Amino acid sequence: MHASVMPGRWARIFLSFALGYYLSYLLRTVNAVISPALTAELQLSAANLGLLTSTYFLAFGLAQIPVGIALDRFGPRRVEALLLLLTAAGAVMFALGGSLQTLGAGRALIGLGVSACLMAALKGFALWYPRDRQSSMTGFIMAAGALGALTASTPLEAALPLIGWRGAFWIIAAVALLASFSIFRCLPDIRSEAPRGSLGDALRVLGTIYAAPAFLRLAASSATFIGGFMALQSLWAVPWLMNVSQLGLAGAAGMLVMLNLGTLVGQLSIGVLGVRLARRGIEPAALLRGGYVFLLLIQGAILFGVGPVAPAWFLFGLFSAVNSQSYLVAARAFPPELFGRVSTALNLMAFAGAFALQWGLGHVLDALRAHGHDLVSALRYGFAGLILLQCAGFLPLLLSPRGRDARD
Repeated sequence: MHASVMPGRWARIFLSFALGYYLSYLLRTVNAVISPALTAELQLSAANLGLLTSTYFLAFGLAQIPVGIALDRFGPRRVEALLLLLTAAGAVMFALGGSLQTLGAGRALIGLGVSACLMAALKGFALWYPRDRQSSMTGFIMAAGALGALTASTPLEAALPLIGWRGAFWIIAAVALLASFSIFRCLPDIRSEAPRGSLGDALRVLGTIYAAPAFLRLAASSATFIGGFMALQSLWAVPWLMNVSQLGLAGAAGMLVMLNLGTLVGQLSIGVLGVRLARRGIEPAALLRGGYVFLLLIQGAILFGVGPVAPAWFLFGLFSAVNSQSYLVAARAFPPELFGRVSTALNLMAFAGAFALQWGLGHVLDALRAHGHDLVSALRYGFAGLILLQCAGFLPLLLSPRGRDARD
């Protein structure tokens, strides 16, 4: 059952969520463009750069279990508004940081602060929007994230000579404060109908979610496809483009624009067509499986250098838009009052994958180079390994679902 919200408030609700998720995605991907400056200033190895960037994913992932419980119990307004204040504090710490430890702590605080931005939006849509509009709204909110990623590519690269990476984070801190105020001011203060009980009760419910076949079918694909995309988009795409594709920093930032523009187009397409597809019986699970087949083919083309660079990265972003449907597939297999915990449980899998793959790829690159490989061949081996992991993660999605999620 949806809480009663005047239709005129839907736009304000969406725009408030959109600003938060725009900021979340900007912060997720910003290190890709500033990584050359960070490496030069702090003399970072590939492993240390991967660790610094992935502390966002680690903190974000660790926050998912308490965030899911809090969203189901207290609602999106209070949870996200409070956490965005932590985002502002983390951005200030990063702007002031002069060591790997301080920057890592600031980035971890940022990851904690934005940990509810997408899940709060999905929870709000489940509370306040009709079911047949939820695929569309998910597409639109993900498009706001793609705009954040676009901002963190060529526009940021062009602004860095003027404001520096520290100045960029001061601006980000101000935007985080604005987003917190907007969420608190514009969202209804409506709590969900989550069952009350002790922390032990809540953890037992989480245990049933993690053990459910419907959840396990999506866990590996979330870690490898969503996590892999984030690891590339937020860091390793730029070294690939600069070394394998032999582009300068400006050219690599331009390819990030193509990647993020593709994601934006994909999410907007889901947003525009989602209602029509749902009414024709094409559910999120079908979109997910079809999109992942194309993603594997496109990544193979990038790995082997088949075709022009720009269209390949645009298509990579375009079909990665189907990642958002994982959350709807998972949530529809469980009772509505568990939406927050189910979606954050799946998000934990995605961010654990992003952390492991981003940091792990850095170690793989260092190890391969220590054994005589140049950076280009090391990057190729690392990317090939990611694709193989994704193939393994895709297999459970081919199993026939049972129970509630059979509708998808």
